[in-house]
Amino acid sequence: MNVTVFERNSYIGGRSTTVHAYDDPNIPVELGASIFVQVNRILVNAAKEFNLSISAERSTAAGPTIPGPSLAVWDGQSLVVTQEGENGWWDIAKLLWKYGLAPIKTIRLMRSTTAKFFKMYDEPVFPFCSLTQAVSDVGLLDVTASTGEQYMLEHGITGSFAHDIVQASTRVNYAQNLKYIHGLEAMVCMATDGAMAIEGGNWKIFEQMIVAANATTLLATGVSSVEKQDSGAYSIRFQPTAEVGDTASKSQNFDAVILAGPYQYANLSISPEPERLPDKVPYVQLHVTLFASPHLLSPVFFGLPQTEPAPKVILTTLPPGEDAGEGAAGCGSPGFFSISLLDPVINPTTGNQEYLYKIFSPSPPNSTFLANLLGLEHPHHRSGTGITDEDITWMYRKVWNSYPYEFPRVTFDDLQLDENLWYTSGMESFISTMETSALMGKNVARLVVDQWRGKLANGSKGGGVR
Repeated sequence: MNVTVFERNSYIGGRSTTVHAYDDPNIPVELGASIFVQVNRILVNAAKEFNLSISAERSTAAGPTIPGPSLAVWDGQSLVVTQEGENGWWDIAKLLWKYGLAPIKTIRLMRSTTAKFFKMYDEPVFPFCSLTQAVSDVGLLDVTASTGEQYMLEHGITGSFAHDIVQASTRVNYAQNLKYIHGLEAMVCMATDGAMAIEGGNWKIFEQMIVAANATTLLATGVSSVEKQDSGAYSIRFQPTAEVGDTASKSQNFDAVILAGPYQYANLSISPEPERLPDKVPYVQLHVTLFASPHLLSPVFFGLPQTEPAPKVILTTLPPGEDAGEGAAGCGSPGFFSISLLDPVINPTTGNQEYLYKIFSPSPPNSTFLANLLGLEHPHHRSGTGITDEDITWMYRKVWNSYPYEFPRVTFDDLQLDENLWYTSGMESFISTMETSALMGKNVARLVVDQWRGKLANGSKGGGVR
C-alpha cells in the first residue's frame, strides 16, 4: 500500500501546533490542541510506541514557587470557586461542602457515559461504516440529542455545580456554554484524569504516525481538485506553495482518497459531485493569545485585595441570571474563556525571569485589557502601539476555526462520500478531540483496507491512497 499525504501547511499537525516563546526553540508552547488524557488509548499507546517523552499538563506546571491558588472560576464579578492545591477539579472536601453530592453524581455520570463511547474502539462496533449507526449502537444518541444542561438535570444533578464547574470546563475546552453544547461533549470535558502532553509538541505523535506508515509527505502543498475516473480511481490535482519553490500544478492518480479535514475549509473541487456531501457546520472562531511578561496577574482585576495573589489559572462562567446566547456573544460579561499562567520562563535576551501566559477569548485582547489584567496603573506606552516591550516582552496571536459548535444532534456526516472517497471530519460534531479524530482515521483506514481485501479476493488489485 502506497500512502501519500498532502498537507497545505508547511508542518504536520494541523490544529495541533507548537510555537516558540521569544522565538527560542527551547521554549515550545502549544498554540492549538494542548493536552490529551489517560483514557485516550490511541494517543497514549502511540506515545509509548514512538518513545515520545510525556510531560504533565502545562497549565499546572507553574507550581508552588509562584504564589496564589492553582485555579479559580470567575464569573466576571467574583471568584465563585477557588482551588488552593494541585489536585485538579476534585478538591473533594471543598466541592462537597459547597455543592453537596453533585460532584460525585457528575463523576459517575461522566464515567458511565464515556464507557459507552469506548465501545466504539472494539468489535463488534469497530470498524463502523456509519457514525450515526455506531453512536446509536453504543447508546449515545440520547446524550448527543440533549444539551449538557438537560442531560445533567435528567440524571438528578441540580444546583449550581453544573453552572459553576461543568460550564467552566465546557467554556475552556470548547468556548461554549452548557445550555447549548450537547451532553456528550459536556461529559467529555469532565474526563480530565491524567492530563498530559508530548514534550516539544503533541504534533510529534502525528508526525511519527506518518513516518511509521512510510508515507510520502508533501508539505506546503494544496490539493485543488479531485476528479473521479471511469475506473473508480481519482485524479488529484495539487500545487506546492511558493515556499517550496516549484509551484507548477501537478496531478497524480490514486485508488482511494481520504479527506482528513473539514470539507467546508478545503477549497476543494470534486467532480463529479459526490453522492453525499458533508454538512456545513458552524465552527468556533477562537482567539489564542500567548505572551510573556515580568508581571503576575493583578488580584484587583478579579476583585481581590492588592495583597492577595491572583490565581494562576482562571476559568470563567456566566454571572447568575445571564444568558449570553450562542456564538462569540456566548462568552458573556467575563470577556474571555480562560487565562493560564503556563510557566515561569527566562527571557533569553535579558536573562530575567518572566511569566508565560495563554488567553482563550472570542476577540483579541487589547492593550487596555492587558494593562488592567497585569495591574499596570501607568503602563509604558509607545505612540500608537499600546503596552511596550517592557510590560509584554513577547506576544503571539492566532485565530483558529478551532472546533464546531457542538449543538445537540442525532445524525452525523457520512464516512464514505462516494466510491473510494472517504471523509473523517464528521467525527468533530460528535466529539472534537485529537483522540477521536485519530479514532476516525483508524476506522476509515480499516474500512479502506477491508474493501481492498475484498477486491483482492475477487481477483482485482488494490493500490495507492491519498
